[in-house]
Amino acid sequence: MSSGISGALVDVMKKEFETYIIPKGWEDKIESIEDWKKFYQSTVNSKEAVVKWWESLANEIFWFKKWDKVLDDSNPPFYRWFVGGETNLAYLCVDWNLQKGRKNKVAIIWEGEPVDERGQPKEVRKLTYYDIFRETNRIAYMLKEKLKVKKGDVVTLFLPMIPELPLYMLALQRIGAAHSVVFSGFSAEALAARVIDAKARIIVTADGLWRRGKQIKLKEIVDEVVKICEKEGHKIEKVIVIKRLGNEVPWNPEIDVWHHEILEDIPKNVYVEAVPLGSEDYSFILYTSGTTGKPKGVQHSVGGYAVHLYATMKLIFDIREDDIYWCTADIGWITGHSYIVYGPLMHGVTVIMYEGAPDYPDFTRWVQIIERYGVTIFYTTPTAIRMLMKQPEEIYMKYDTSTLRIAHSVGEPINPEAWRWFFKVFGREKTCTSSTWWMTETGGILTGHYPGRGKILPLKAGTNGPIFPGISCAVVDEDGNICKPGERGYFVITSPYPGQLMTLWNDPNRYIEVYYGKYKHKGWWFYTGDYAMIDQDGFIWVLGRADDVLKVAGHRIGTAEVESAMIKHQAVSESACVGKSDPIKGEIPVIFTVLKHGYLPSEELKQEIKRHLRATIGPVVSSDAIIIFVDSLPKTRSGKIMRRLLRGLIEGKSLGDITTLESEVAVEEAKKAYEMVKASLEKGTSSE
Repeated sequence: MSSGISGALVDVMKKEFETYIIPKGWEDKIESIEDWKKFYQSTVNSKEAVVKWWESLANEIFWFKKWDKVLDDSNPPFYRWFVGGETNLAYLCVDWNLQKGRKNKVAIIWEGEPVDERGQPKEVRKLTYYDIFRETNRIAYMLKEKLKVKKGDVVTLFLPMIPELPLYMLALQRIGAAHSVVFSGFSAEALAARVIDAKARIIVTADGLWRRGKQIKLKEIVDEVVKICEKEGHKIEKVIVIKRLGNEVPWNPEIDVWHHEILEDIPKNVYVEAVPLGSEDYSFILYTSGTTGKPKGVQHSVGGYAVHLYATMKLIFDIREDDIYWCTADIGWITGHSYIVYGPLMHGVTVIMYEGAPDYPDFTRWVQIIERYGVTIFYTTPTAIRMLMKQPEEIYMKYDTSTLRIAHSVGEPINPEAWRWFFKVFGREKTCTSSTWWMTETGGILTGHYPGRGKILPLKAGTNGPIFPGISCAVVDEDGNICKPGERGYFVITSPYPGQLMTLWNDPNRYIEVYYGKYKHKGWWFYTGDYAMIDQDGFIWVLGRADDVLKVAGHRIGTAEVESAMIKHQAVSESACVGKSDPIKGEIPVIFTVLKHGYLPSEELKQEIKRHLRATIGPVVSSDAIIIFVDSLPKTRSGKIMRRLLRGLIEGKSLGDITTLESEVAVEEAKKAYEMVKASLEKGTSSE
């Protein structure tokens, strides 16, 4: 293992901020980082302490029936939380808010992508909590009475970012059924595999969606899915189609039905009682790609998942009654499930939903939305931040983002330079700005800062903050030995917590093998697959996937470290570092580099960047690095850079599944740029 990490990742902001909520019972006790550590230890120093912490939070939400036991850990790693308790996610998100007097409060502000000649949105919909109550009851009635959906059934939702997506999710929860939301960028083959695996007999989709000013068809993809399912012996009984674009679509009257038509005879005041669900019933399946084999169906609970989201919304986002909250994720991913739908609505907050791309019609779309609605809490991705950094700061500064109180990121490690830019340009140097860490499998946030009316924990550029109270973690070496502070190792979660996945859908053995196989001998440690380090203050620095490591002449170098060093150069907006096989060095770094606005590719700039790498990382990287200038990097629609594709093209291998790719243009551009560099290398004309 490495003996440490580069200075580029350990850059501490000196200024103090109000950066955590003082937890109940500790209001007058936390005056320093050491006091915070004492508080944290009080939540994890015994099983009884863990149980007490999570039970105190569970007592703050609604239950039809309280639990008999907080934690049953008799059959690890199949932990059970709030055993015997009964609640319902839809009830928590809708009915509970009506009981609290939020009937006429706006729950969702939805903005479509298209704009008029003045650049203003053509479509804005506002739904109150009472609107959601009525619509989810109507959809629930239709599903239950007309389509005979019952508790335990799984319905696949293949929808764009429109309000009907959370409405269907909540309607399914209301009647005790589960959903499998599949990201609207998937291909027919990928969608069919998920439909068949979930044994879904109903698919809900739309005629299409808007993306960067273009109409993308969805119904035709589902038609292909129906054919694939039939060939595999799986029958789709009904396809519900929501009219988003209003275009003509292929139609099969035997199974296709318009959403508005199947609901038209259902009264607006129809009421469907929310089914009391066992805490350990499953709420949904969400598929996440595996490094090998078929996608993994992550199965989440009802009660434990609800408590985890309630707790993280409270401590990480410091939710207040007047907040306007915006998470920019797609609901097709776990971030959208947890922090657009269930977490925020459970707290009765007003949520922003935006349909389209962050750069349409230009790069100021996001700051316009923040200004337009007075957003107070903003949650986005480092990749999106780096994309926006390509443009001059001035274009963003003319918009008012002063309402922001909290601006967090999620998805992958944030480079210190990107953190500073985000803190300055979006946060105007006054927000609590933090990089949170979690996974599809964890259900909710596991690390972050604690904004609000507190006073001690400093913000650090690039850190993921402390681990969440009530959860234990460690950074360990290959054999499971605890690493020293500042030493890089594998990030593991060493205790159960309510939000974690129950199992993998219909594959419990794979669940054990993938997540617990590596360190099972240490006592059922959950292997995250990420590298990390923990500093002297107990702050966690996630350094990227453990398989995103180069081995150059025997030196192990994390790609995140290289990319963090790259972005510190004044000309670099973002980069993606991958390894290329080399018969002498083992691997050499190939760095696809996007420049900021106003900088042009040149051999002089390339050499300047390499000198910068030598100064920040060292000669191991700089002497052999191949720097390739490109206009954009291949990314998924959720904002993650697809380094796998870049590795594939430089090794001349098949690119494999690209169904989640935002645009194939970036891949083609990277391929052409690499071929040009390769040709110059072969001729010996490049200083590379």
